[in-house]
Amino acid sequence: MTPNVWDNEHARRSALELAERLRTLTTTERDLLRLVREPGFRRWLEQIHNIGGCAHPVYLSGRTTTRDAATGAVLRTYDTATEPRGTLAVRCGNRRESRCEPCSRLHAGDTFHLVRAGLVGGKTVPEWVAKHPRLFVTLTAPGFGAVHRATSAQDPCRPRRGQCLHGRPAGCNLTHDEKDRIVGQPICGACYDYSAHVLWHAMAGKLWNRTCINVRRHLARAGGIKQRDLNGHLKMSFAKVAEFQKRGAVHLHAVIRVDGPEGPKTPPPEWVSSRLLSDVVSGAAEATEVHTPYAPGLGEHSIAWGAQLEVHPIKRHSMGATVTDSAVAAYVAKYVSKDVGAVGGIDHPITSREEIDLAPVTPHVKALMAACWRLGGLAALAPLRLRLWTHTLGYRGHVLTKSRAYSTTYAALEEVRAEFRRKSAGVAGLDESETVTDSAWRYVRSGHSLAESEIATGIASDIAAIREIAREKSAERVGGDDGWRNASREEKTSL
Repeated sequence: MTPNVWDNEHARRSALELAERLRTLTTTERDLLRLVREPGFRRWLEQIHNIGGCAHPVYLSGRTTTRDAATGAVLRTYDTATEPRGTLAVRCGNRRESRCEPCSRLHAGDTFHLVRAGLVGGKTVPEWVAKHPRLFVTLTAPGFGAVHRATSAQDPCRPRRGQCLHGRPAGCNLTHDEKDRIVGQPICGACYDYSAHVLWHAMAGKLWNRTCINVRRHLARAGGIKQRDLNGHLKMSFAKVAEFQKRGAVHLHAVIRVDGPEGPKTPPPEWVSSRLLSDVVSGAAEATEVHTPYAPGLGEHSIAWGAQLEVHPIKRHSMGATVTDSAVAAYVAKYVSKDVGAVGGIDHPITSREEIDLAPVTPHVKALMAACWRLGGLAALAPLRLRLWTHTLGYRGHVLTKSRAYSTTYAALEEVRAEFRRKSAGVAGLDESETVTDSAWRYVRSGHSLAESEIATGIASDIAAIREIAREKSAERVGGDDGWRNASREEKTSL
């Protein structure tokens, strides 16, 4: 048969047009074409949806086999050999919103339930703890130098005249919006005490521990009890979270509760009221101070709390009340996903002085990092490990800490969630005492390609939108929403 010249020419032009279109595609679009052509694409989509659109998933390869301990019969088996590329995607579990917004939200939700359980009960905590004295306390860092602050149109930033010792204006008569990048920056960097700032951060954990000791001492004194006998009358528990201010200094927000001698299962003594506890905490915070190790040429710094101390009794949900159980729990949960990156810093360790010079941070944060690195080189301050914590401006504490008796744990909450997933998948109900599990897993890779990242972001956005719609409908049914979303928007001034 004679070939059709027109058909051959049409095919050639089509191929050329396709090649031309492919050349105009972006790198992400070409990666998307590659991804959707893979045989396991739909299953990969299902995996990413199951982990909530995690921004940096970890891919594992392996198998799990569950057998009857008595007979050896195989009850359940799973192998990633049938999965796309032979791997299973799991959540990265990073709490930082700057790294993974879906996982940070999950962690914040766990924090909300952890803190709220210590206020109203649940999660192994008895409900009557809601009747125990409970406080929401904010402890601040002292001032290390004048900084620009957010103001209204009628309230200038720092209305001062004259110049500082370095020939710079001593004040600022401008007004700054909350989003203005100059807010939190020092008016004169040469006047700012960067050494005191980072040393305060390094000692903040010890200052908190000493404050807790002093609170117990003041409680014993208020009850006419010897300090060594206090545990026979009451126990104090807490949960606290660290918040970086725009000036780069840490605030501590703490929930403090007083229980009976057996913990939350027993009531506290009748003489311990919220008002008494407020006075005790205020007095202990004002009286507490610790000292840095002595360093030649630097001396010994006295470390104490700033003048801004806020102590509020926590009330049960009621009309007009702002410092409520849910509002406080949501306020703490809001900050657990933040880090120094929220004030223009970075979220990974610094390994050299040159890295500080190249860091994409504000001059103020860069100066704080430089102070950490410089002081970290002094032998007398070696125990503070300032160089290791340069990226957090010297602050060494965990973002959230709690006493053991306060409430449940993150591990317990994760186990409840895992059990729910097992029930949803129809694989729950096996008695662990009667089974033997054999597992072998290995790390393969982590993160997304360009196209995978775009798809995962879309999945996370869709899940968030569906969650928001469900919350609004739930609020309409109950006539209000005292929960996680609205309470987390409470501003510091209302607490």
